[in-house]
Amino acid sequence: MTTSLAQPGTGRTPPTQVPDALARASSLVVPALDAAVERLDPSLHEPVRHHLAGGGKHVRAGLALIAAAAVGGTEGAAVPGAVAVELVHNYSLLHDDIIDGDRERRHRPTVWAQFGEGVAIVAGDALAALAIQVLLDAPTPARMEAARRLADANQAMISGQSADMAFEARDRVTVEECLAMERGKTGALLSAACAIGAVLGGADGAAAEALGEYGEHLGIAFQAVDDLLGVWGDPTSTGKPVGADLLARKKTLPVALALGRGGALADELVSIFSRAPDQTEIERTTRLLERAGVRDAVAAIADEHLLQGLGALDRVVLADKPKEELLEVARYVTARDR
Repeated sequence: MTTSLAQPGTGRTPPTQVPDALARASSLVVPALDAAVERLDPSLHEPVRHHLAGGGKHVRAGLALIAAAAVGGTEGAAVPGAVAVELVHNYSLLHDDIIDGDRERRHRPTVWAQFGEGVAIVAGDALAALAIQVLLDAPTPARMEAARRLADANQAMISGQSADMAFEARDRVTVEECLAMERGKTGALLSAACAIGAVLGGADGAAAEALGEYGEHLGIAFQAVDDLLGVWGDPTSTGKPVGADLLARKKTLPVALALGRGGALADELVSIFSRAPDQTEIERTTRLLERAGVRDAVAAIADEHLLQGLGALDRVVLADKPKEELLEVARYVTARDR
């Protein structure tokens, strides 16, 4: 099986139609998510609903439901897992917005900007706790295994976020360190979503592990594309200036690759990260990175992980239609312009 990754700016149009599987997942998960939020302290209802009203494609929830169907189970059996994964994802967004100082998300004020940092922190903590409660409402062996996997993914995600923050104080970061950070920060929860769906769908260990591996590689490919957009994304699509990640002095995959090669380009990056560069300097650096082949190298890493993820699906027997939906979601989330 072969596929190709859409690289921002290369002429291939990213898909604009949300896959039917994700739209179907949203219709199943959103009501259950809303019901779960009702269990929070009433003082948190408004800020949490404000955050969730921003929408989202519910990719993680969709992967959980599709994975359950792929191993012969029902999507309904995986709804609690899908809700739990979405709760963890959204708690991380509430906290990330504070860490990054982002005042807007999806063209709406972030919770900390609207209600204050303290409220956003507590709301995030509440969603994280609620995720485990949702799974353990019925403490069956499958639900308990799902909770264990979600807790492990949460720890890995926190480790990835911690590493990302630690990179800010360093002059140089290796490609290996950057990929390890992205495996935790992005790959862990996508992996857990797939594995949890499989477990709740009645899968054996081999199927759950294969689907988890698919999710992990998909997460790394997704993050690599995000890193590309952070440097070369079209401002009219991303809503951010060219080289936004460079302007923010983030040590993402393109930066790690350039630093690893050494020479004048690496020195240029170290120089601009040591001060506050202007937009003209940033745009010049993005051109230098592209001429040096960094953009193509990052796209190749994304392609490699996408193919590894799709290959993991071929190691086990999966139902045909859900497997095709997993392929469709993979193409969708790695071929985007924002």
